[in-house]
Amino acid sequence: MNFKDNLPIYIQIMNYIKKEMVIRKIKEGDKLPSVRELSTTLTVNPNTIQRAYTELEREGLVFTQRGMGTFATEDIEKIESLKKDMAKSLVDNFLIDMQSLNFSKEEIKKLIDL
Repeated sequence: MNFKDNLPIYIQIMNYIKKEMVIRKIKEGDKLPSVRELSTTLTVNPNTIQRAYTELEREGLVFTQRGMGTFATEDIEKIESLKKDMAKSLVDNFLIDMQSLNFSKEEIKKLIDL
């Protein structure tokens, strides 16, 4: 994973895990790698992974079972909602970028209809 300088690493890790959940590489109820394991794989501080997991848990996307590990949510509706939110964000950013290039809504629609 290549990290960008413009966004905190823990958020980039969260976004990576969210995407893996949306595309079903991480399925409902799957066990996530341990903090130590993922920190070694991504070569980041374990505290960074812990913060990402804590935030994902706060968002209801993962849950922790003491002594067992961290698991992806089993709530399919939550994952579908996440997928829609991610898609909306992509579309919004695309539209903002296109409008900054002075494309009108009609021109954008024509480009999309190719």
